Amino acid sequence: MTRPPTVAQRRVIDAADPVTGRLRGTQAQLEALVKRGLAFRHPRPPHDHFLTPAGHRLREAVPKSAAAPVDPAPAGDVFAARVGGEEDAGSGSGPARVREVHSAWQGLLELRRMTNPDGATDRPCRWEREHLVRAAALALEAAGHRPAGAEGDGYRVRATPQPEAIAVYAPEGEALRACAATLTGAGWQAGEYTEPRTRARYLLASPRRV
Repeated sequence: MTRPPTVAQRRVIDAADPVTGRLRGTQAQLEALVKRGLAFRHPRPPHDHFLTPAGHRLREAVPKSAAAPVDPAPAGDVFAARVGGEEDAGSGSGPARVREVHSAWQGLLELRRMTNPDGATDRPCRWEREHLVRAAALALEAAGHRPAGAEGDGYRVRATPQPEAIAVYAPEGEALRACAATLTGAGWQAGEYTEPRTRARYLLASPRRV
């Protein structure tokens, strides 16, 4: 029977990025989690470590009250894809942010490979279907699209009442079509529509299953 992770390893698992499962810890801790099948080392630089599906299950199975105590990390240390409209969307957009987004996208592709039944990376996985807005925003930001600031132009990803569908808004038609092309390439189905009241054009996108 596999031994449970140590308290130190449990802290690393509990502190994993809630979006991508990216881990931070000592090299010994990360290697130990890899040996247990709870983490994997991404083959591409910067070779970050991410939770495997088994690691995600372990992290979600134990209530926070029963988990080992974790030092709270500042909000800025947790990666979040920008959905558009954030107050600080214009800040932190330099090379460090580009690397962080690239690493998150590569981690998501690896999650697709590990969790899609056929190992396909060209269509969304279960995690993306359960986190539609964040998944679509990550695909757009990773492709270089600019999220809207509090008042500026850029894309905005929003939830919709429809199951497994999100709406994407952009300031003009060319940007909207570019977003549609990116989402299609990332395994989403995207169509352009007009809101009856405002006449604003928007995309309705859903993760492709086959």
